[in-house]
Formats: sequence, C-alpha cells, structure tokens
Amino acid sequence: MKQHQYEVTVKHIADAQGNPSTYSEALKFNAYNHDDLFKVLEHIQKSNLLEDEKAKAFAVGLKLFGETLLENKQHPLFKDFLPQFIEFMKSLKQTIKAQNQEQTSTQVQHEQ
Repeated sequence: MKQHQYEVTVKHIADAQGNPSTYSEALKFNAYNHDDLFKVLEHIQKSNLLEDEKAKAFAVGLKLFGETLLENKQHPLFKDFLPQFIEFMKSLKQTIKAQNQEQTSTQVQHEQ
C-alpha cells in the first residue's frame, strides 16, 4: 500500500503545573499513513467540530493511532477494538459531512 510519509516532532514545553520542561530533546519520529493528514485536518477544521489547536491534535492523534491499529489488526490488543474504531470513523465522517453541508447551506442563505 502506498503511504504518505511524515516526520512528527513533539516538544515538551511545560509540566502539568506550568513549570518549564526539564526535557532537553524533542521526540522525533517518522510515521506513515494511507491518508493525507493535511486534507484530513482541513476537513475537520472546515467542520468547526473543534477549535484549531484541538483539531490539529485530534487529527494527527487519530490518524497515527488508526494507522497503527490497521497495521496490527490481528494483534490481540487491537483485534477486539477494530470494529468499534471502524464505526467511530464512519460516524466521524458523517458528522463532518453534515457539518460542512450545514455551513455551506448557511453561507448560501446569507449570500441571497
């Protein structure tokens, strides 16, 4: 399967109490995905389901987890969860589609 390749970097900025990070290095790794993460993010942002920063974290986290799940679907840890994940993705796609259609309809009404 052809996949998009990404370089992911996570830098710890502060701990839960707001103290500056004591980690000197960022976590950096390559990840692969069958979807274009930027297009996925664009759809999520367009739907206004989440504010911008949360939408970015959600899109990246979901797609990284989803790809790992799909690549390891026979692993006992993931096997039982796959059907629920598939249903969640269907629901998410339907929700985004409905939100985007609603926004398009609202924009057309305002233009008239």
